Amino acid sequence: MTHSYADILLPMPLADKYTYSIPRHMQMQCYVGSRVLIQFGKKRIYTGVVFQTHNNKPEHFEVKQILDILDSEPIINQFQLRMWSWSANYYMCPMGDFFKAALPSGLRIESETKILPTLNYEHIHHLSENGRMVYYALENNISLTANDIAKITMPANPVTVIKELLDNNAAIVQEQVKTGYKPKTEKRLRIHSSVTTEIQLNLILDSLKNAVKQQQLLTLFISTLQNNIFDTNGINKHDFLKQHSLTNAAVKGLIEKSVLEEFTGDISRLNINNKFTTIPAHQLNEHQQNAYNSIIEQFKHKDTVLLHGVTSSGKTELYIHLIERTINEGRQVLYLLPEIALTSQIIHRLQKVFGNKIGVYHSKFSDAERVEIYRNLLQNNENTYKIILGVRSSVFLPFSNLGLVIVDEEHENTYKQFDPSPRYNARDMAIVLALMHKGNTLLGSATPSIESYYNAQTGRYGLAELHHRFKNIQLPQIEIADTLRARKKKQMVSHFSPQLIKQIDTALANNEQVILFQNRRGFSPFIECNSCGWIPKCKACDVSLTYHKAINKLVCHYCGFSINNIIHCPQCKQADIETKGFGTEKIEDEISLIFRNARVGRLDLDTAKGKHGHEKIISDFQNHELDILIGTQMVSKGLDFDHVKVVGILNADSMLGYPDFRAFERSYQLMAQVAGRAGRRDKQGTVVIQTYYPEHKIIMQVKHNRFDLMYSQQLNERKQFFYPPYSRLIKIIMKHRHSNTLNSAAILFANNIKEIEGIKVLGPTNPVIMKVQNLYIKHTLVKLSRTQDLTDIKNTIRKKAELLNQNDNYKSVQIIFDVDPM
Repeated sequence: MTHSYADILLPMPLADKYTYSIPRHMQMQCYVGSRVLIQFGKKRIYTGVVFQTHNNKPEHFEVKQILDILDSEPIINQFQLRMWSWSANYYMCPMGDFFKAALPSGLRIESETKILPTLNYEHIHHLSENGRMVYYALENNISLTANDIAKITMPANPVTVIKELLDNNAAIVQEQVKTGYKPKTEKRLRIHSSVTTEIQLNLILDSLKNAVKQQQLLTLFISTLQNNIFDTNGINKHDFLKQHSLTNAAVKGLIEKSVLEEFTGDISRLNINNKFTTIPAHQLNEHQQNAYNSIIEQFKHKDTVLLHGVTSSGKTELYIHLIERTINEGRQVLYLLPEIALTSQIIHRLQKVFGNKIGVYHSKFSDAERVEIYRNLLQNNENTYKIILGVRSSVFLPFSNLGLVIVDEEHENTYKQFDPSPRYNARDMAIVLALMHKGNTLLGSATPSIESYYNAQTGRYGLAELHHRFKNIQLPQIEIADTLRARKKKQMVSHFSPQLIKQIDTALANNEQVILFQNRRGFSPFIECNSCGWIPKCKACDVSLTYHKAINKLVCHYCGFSINNIIHCPQCKQADIETKGFGTEKIEDEISLIFRNARVGRLDLDTAKGKHGHEKIISDFQNHELDILIGTQMVSKGLDFDHVKVVGILNADSMLGYPDFRAFERSYQLMAQVAGRAGRRDKQGTVVIQTYYPEHKIIMQVKHNRFDLMYSQQLNERKQFFYPPYSRLIKIIMKHRHSNTLNSAAILFANNIKEIEGIKVLGPTNPVIMKVQNLYIKHTLVKLSRTQDLTDIKNTIRKKAELLNQNDNYKSVQIIFDVDPM
């Protein structure tokens, strides 16, 4: 049955879908899930997705037509559309945001605004200096985008300059459609289409006796193709000539004689055709086998199972056996990781067993590579990846038969998307995705989140446990270094306690490796004038600037603003500036001075830039080309090194003091995970935790590996104060340029939602950082019972937000909903 109208979903933060008419000649090809080109607004052209088709003509407005259909088959499947719909409702987010997040930008065609000069413009002297500068640039470049003009006019506002040019008829605006994805191509050679039999080829070879080079080339070409001489896919021209040291002249001669033909062929950016020598999965030990059997049994009546296994207990090997079982059943596997840095180690382990059945998907890949992985899964044939290894965005891929989702290090807050929208939790979405496919989810961690462990304890999830390290290696010995006492006795060597220095010295003498954890990048968190106390701050954010020695700049880690390092205080003019605190860069400097012969590396956001930045550092450390690795949270997330004997946690107190109800839980998880990198192979490792509070209960629980005690204490506190897992949370974030406007709007909105029956409202309050990118911020926290109808309450809150924005005084106040904040 054909339909005349389609409801189109746009990649924009819009609450509604928009109805367009389907031209008669397109009605047979307009499928749900296909991309279409539509005009939105007066001129802009976007890629939309057909959400549904029907024959209901809208009554109150004139319907625009679909301009073109981009796909002969749907590019979004029904599982994805259902997931977007569920997620938009649950996370109080426009579905268009999920569309934009899910589809690689190369698959989203849209128009781009171009500014063109008016030819032979005669009144250029009437324009401002910036206006003249931009007009000359337009003449030289024919056209520019608004971003191009912003670079020319900086720091002046480009919109003002563009408006000036348009008002004076010095420029015009034009929309041009652009596509992001371009296939990768190569020059290939094949037998000419006029040559169809081996008899013809033999006659041609005989005729080339006087053209020795051409005869030699054709003989080698036939030999290379062997039994596929007339294969229309041919062979790579460049590789063929290089391999046999042949010249292009001989090829040209055969092409002119219509013996060979050259053509441009699309090639994959993926490793789907690479040959891997695979090996069987290792046999599970007794403890792993028991956990495996328990998981399989529980999957029969539980959709989700939590695997609680101590660090280095062999969880990854168990995952491999579960993956093998799933793909042998003809189903797909999604293996989620919390950090891109982890993929390089895990992919090598999986490829040994599964070869090219596994693909990797994350943001360090180019958009073209992500498009090809997306298309690979859409094909659903023998070349389709059976396993996808990726970070949180992988939940948006077009799986057709998902049998198992593995969420490794399920406790990590990096599974939660903070900014920009949509603010989803990939762990929770993965569970819903598996349910939609009638598959199973395995959550794995040595330090499970309190919510997940509670769900396992109360029977909502299954629970399997691994209490023994692989080969029965003991858990690391943990030493607590009292840095307050050491400083009073003047025993500290810079930021290092005597215990840590001694352990590092011993490890290096025994040719063993060391990891030092400091959860702050840069050289110093801030600099300060000792004479007057002045501290440089970001102009747009309510934070001090972090000093980065490598680039000699002060940088804001919230908006990217930076200035050159300051020598003289601008307030008192004294040259008495001093760095305060320490980050990974400073630790790298100081440890290199103390242990001059040690090879030192650093793993943080500054060093792990680029597609393979993190892989190089991890590979160097794994191959023992580095002795000491200094890092932020990146070093805590499941990395597996053979020769690490010592782990140093340099400032445990910075985690414990964070104003958040999850601070103690996160501190335990982070310290326990970092500690778990030590002594993973042949002998017990040592961990030194530096703290001013050696008797702190969390420090003691990490020391004695008492996850159970941490869990029970935190659970009791959360029950008392009605926090998850006993409640659900919605954080409401409000932003505005003027603090007074924001304060009154936040108070009014909080009072409005307090009228909703059955919820508790905390706030509005000031967050730790009260201004980011020139916007002041207020937080309001809503607590809901887990038994309440969340949909009705969310809809009511959303309507009250819309009413607030309809007030002229508050229409520019941004209201953001963060469901299940982390």
